[in-house]
Amino acid sequence: MIVRIVKMSFEPEKVDAFLEVFHSAATQIRQFEGCSHLELYRDTLQPNVLFTYSYWENNDCLQLYRNSDLFESTWAKTKVLFNDKPQAWSLNRLYKSKD
Repeated sequence: MIVRIVKMSFEPEKVDAFLEVFHSAATQIRQFEGCSHLELYRDTLQPNVLFTYSYWENNDCLQLYRNSDLFESTWAKTKVLFNDKPQAWSLNRLYKSKD
């Protein structure tokens, strides 16, 4: 399993536009082959900084998504809203506590 975290910083007045883009695509992203989890977070001190957090079956599934029409159209609407370069990490989980 791959955990994908993407940090995005937006122009403050464009956060609501991003939230609309995210909410319109979230169900499709979550239903994409290999995606088992999708969440969106907001930084507590910088409300214009948001993070997506997703689980992918493997790197091949993540790359299929990243090369899909869904990603291309969603990213095209999102990247024009940034005020800084996004950062992304693909991680393998080493530990999970019991809930």
